[in-house]
Amino acid sequence: MTFYIFPTAISFIALTAIFFWGGFSALFLTVLLAILETTLSFDNAVVNAKVLNRMDARWQRRFLTWGIPIAVFGTRFILPIFIVALAAGLGPVAVAKLAFFDAEAYSRYLEGAHTAIAAFGSAFLLLVSLKYFFNNRKKVHWIGIVERRLSRWGGIEAIEIALVLGILLVCAYFIPQEAATLLFAGLIGVVLFIVIEGVAQSFEMEGAHAAALGGAALFVYLNILDSAFSLDGVVGAFAITSSLPIIVVGLGIGALFVRAFTIALVRARTLSTLVYLEHGAHWAIMGLALAMLFGIFVHVPEPFTGLIGLVFVALAYVSSRREMRKVNA
Repeated sequence: MTFYIFPTAISFIALTAIFFWGGFSALFLTVLLAILETTLSFDNAVVNAKVLNRMDARWQRRFLTWGIPIAVFGTRFILPIFIVALAAGLGPVAVAKLAFFDAEAYSRYLEGAHTAIAAFGSAFLLLVSLKYFFNNRKKVHWIGIVERRLSRWGGIEAIEIALVLGILLVCAYFIPQEAATLLFAGLIGVVLFIVIEGVAQSFEMEGAHAAALGGAALFVYLNILDSAFSLDGVVGAFAITSSLPIIVVGLGIGALFVRAFTIALVRARTLSTLVYLEHGAHWAIMGLALAMLFGIFVHVPEPFTGLIGLVFVALAYVSSRREMRKVNA
């Protein structure tokens, strides 16, 4: 429970400030966004917990402390500004002024950058999920009829990268007017995944200095993973309100509690007792990535996107509890 003291204190201060700034209506919208961000990000927390298990206690603390400004201001404010600037051909300063002084125009530009955001996020998240399933050393399977077959294909080197690149090419074929944007953003997601995952693996178990570098690489990886999860949510938040302070504070509070929940999962060793929870989280990530891709072509309602993760994680939890009862019987 101590992991939740810091997020609770920060949230109380932030919500008090929002109340004095905008009254009860602003407070209500902020709490709504915080609840949505928290409840629909359990799959993110589970995957984060798996990565945190590869980090020492020092880097785990830094994930909860140093990572908060990155999650709140970097992912949910600064990064969208740079994406909008690139997509709209504007300067970052001009976009930042729009964000502060003309939120409706900023939200329109952000919506216009949806293809780039969805391509980057879906490519990165697809690689996260596919790398987990395309693993011929994976012995525990939840949806066995599918996962066993995917595991056998894992013997082919870099099959997940080839598959994601193929998906990007097919998607680009159907939207020729935005093909360059889709391919460029998707390739950035692919390259980032390859570089950071490779760096983290190369530094593991090679001495204290190498472990520190590996921890730093995993720290960067986790924050990029958080970005991939959250960018589409930032766009969706403008459907609830166009007020940037409410969006940043609401989503930021959600990010605080998701990170605290992640640390709690690690310290309680939950993933080792609930054996299918990690499987459910990766299926949820795949569902989110595919929903982001489909969202380039057709409108995918935000509640549907969020419920994908919640349903998979909930079903995996139920299956894990059932398996525990079998083992203990």
